[in-house]
Amino acid sequence: QLQLVESGGGLVQTGGSLRLSCAGSGFPLEYYAIGWFRQAPGKEREGVACISSTGQMTTYANSAKGRFTISRDNAKNTVYLELNSLKPEDTAVYYCAGDFAGAFSNVQSMCARSDIIISWGQGVQVTVSS
Repeated sequence: QLQLVESGGGLVQTGGSLRLSCAGSGFPLEYYAIGWFRQAPGKEREGVACISSTGQMTTYANSAKGRFTISRDNAKNTVYLELNSLKPEDTAVYYCAGDFAGAFSNVQSMCARSDIIISWGQGVQVTVSS
């Protein structure tokens, strides 16, 4: 089974940047589409960005467009989420999650259906101070 481990979270000031990493093991990550999701206290889990297995297709939540960038390096079995121009409302636990490339018709579907994604990391805290 695919195992995912996130890293790179932390505390930053408004306007700052972070780069989150999601390292896969157990199976080659190249067979999996990967998504980044976040959940703030008292709020529902939100799909932030998703990327296809090849990296050719990406999608972003409206809140992430223009500020966040998802990318992957299959040779390193790692997916990244670059967070720029961070705002206090970006404070949340960020999770990466993966499923087989054919499990969803497109990356938009994956980001919208986190409830059925198979593999999840443990999450990493991102806190943005005002």
